Amino acid sequence: MTSGANFLGVTGPFPVDVPWWAEVEPVIGRLERVLGAPVLVLRLLEVAGGEGGRDGHVTYHVEALEPPRPGVLEQRPVDQRLLDADDSLRAPWARADGLRELLGWAARTLAALGRPVTGPVEQRRTWNLAGLFRLPTEQGTVWLKATPGFASDEAMLIAAFAQADRGLVPTVLAAGEGRMLLEHIPGEDCWGADAATVEAGVRRFVAAQAALTGRRPPGLRDRRDRVLRELVRELLDRGVKLDITDKERATAREVADRWASLAACGLPDTVVHADFHPGNWRSDGRPPVVMDFADAHWGNPVLDCLRLCDFLPEAVRSTTVRTWVDAWKAHVPASDPARALALAEPLAHLSYAVRYQEFLDDIEASERPYHESDPAAVIRKAVRCAARPDFDSLEVAG
Repeated sequence: MTSGANFLGVTGPFPVDVPWWAEVEPVIGRLERVLGAPVLVLRLLEVAGGEGGRDGHVTYHVEALEPPRPGVLEQRPVDQRLLDADDSLRAPWARADGLRELLGWAARTLAALGRPVTGPVEQRRTWNLAGLFRLPTEQGTVWLKATPGFASDEAMLIAAFAQADRGLVPTVLAAGEGRMLLEHIPGEDCWGADAATVEAGVRRFVAAQAALTGRRPPGLRDRRDRVLRELVRELLDRGVKLDITDKERATAREVADRWASLAACGLPDTVVHADFHPGNWRSDGRPPVVMDFADAHWGNPVLDCLRLCDFLPEAVRSTTVRTWVDAWKAHVPASDPARALALAEPLAHLSYAVRYQEFLDDIEASERPYHESDPAAVIRKAVRCAARPDFDSLEVAG
C-alpha cells in the first residue's frame, strides 16, 4: 500500500470469490472496508501458484487515495525492488500519477459533455491489456477504458463499424490516445449465448465486415495471410524462448506454409475482430452488441468464426458454422468459406501465438505471468490440429 511516494504498509492475505487476477473489484471492496479509505489497484507485483490469469496467491500494489485508518496496516518487510522499479513498459494506469491523470481526464470530459460524475469511480479491472472503470452519472453509467500502445484504436474501429451498422457497436462518448468513454450497454455478456443469439450476432457482424471490405482504417495492423505467415516464421526462428520441442517447431514452420491455401479460398480482407468470443458480446434479448476491438487487425475474417467456436458449447457450434458459411457465401459467392474454416484452425492458433508474443514483448516483467505460457500453448494446439488426417486431406485436395 502506498500513497504517492510514501510506503504505508502491507495487509493480507485474504480470500476473494473471483479467481481472475485482473478482476480487482472484490479486492478493492475488502480493502476499503478494512482501511476505511478509498483505494485503487495499480498493478500485479507477484503471483505464487495459479495459471492462465487466475488462482494462486497474488500480491498487488495498491494506492490509497486518502489516509487509511490508523493501525490497520502491518509494517512487514517488503522487497522494495518491486515498488521502486520504474519499468519503461509499465502501463500509464499502473502508475499512481498516470491513474490520477486518467480519471481526471474522464471527469473533466464528462463534465464538459453535461454528464458530471456523481459518485466514486469504481475500478472493475486492471491488467496489462486494459484498465476498466465504472463512472456513475445522472444519465446513467459510463465506462472508462484505457488501453496500451500495442492495442488497436478502438474508438476508430467502433466508428468504422458504426458506419455499417450503428447498433452493432457501443456508443463512444469521447476518446483520446489510449482511452475512451463508452455509454453503458444494457443486458448481459453473452457467455451462455443460445443458437438464436449467435445466429443474429454472426449474420450482423459478417454483413458489417463485408461492407468494410477494401476500406482498411488508417493505422490498423496488417495481418493478411502472407503477412501472418512471415510473422509466424519470424517468431519460430528468432531467439524467443518457447517451451516447445524441435519437432513441434519444425511442424509449426510447415503449417505456416499453408497460408497460401487459405488465401485461395477467396474470402476478402476486412477488419477482423480477432477476439470474437461471446464474452465480448452483450445483449438484452436483442441482437448482440460487439465490444473490445483492442486486438483487431486487417486480414482474413475466418479467424473470427474459429475464435467464436472455441468458446461455444458443441450444440451451438454447428449453427455458428452454418450461419457464418452461409453469410459469407451470400456476400462473396465465389468464395469457399467452408473450406477456409477447415483449413484455418491450426493457422488461427499460430496467429494467436504471434499476438501473445506481442503482449510479452510490450509489458513489464511483473505482468508476464498473465501470458508467459500462451505462445507455446497455442503453437502446440496448431501442431495437434495439423496432425489430424482430415487436415492433410484438405491440403491435398487444394
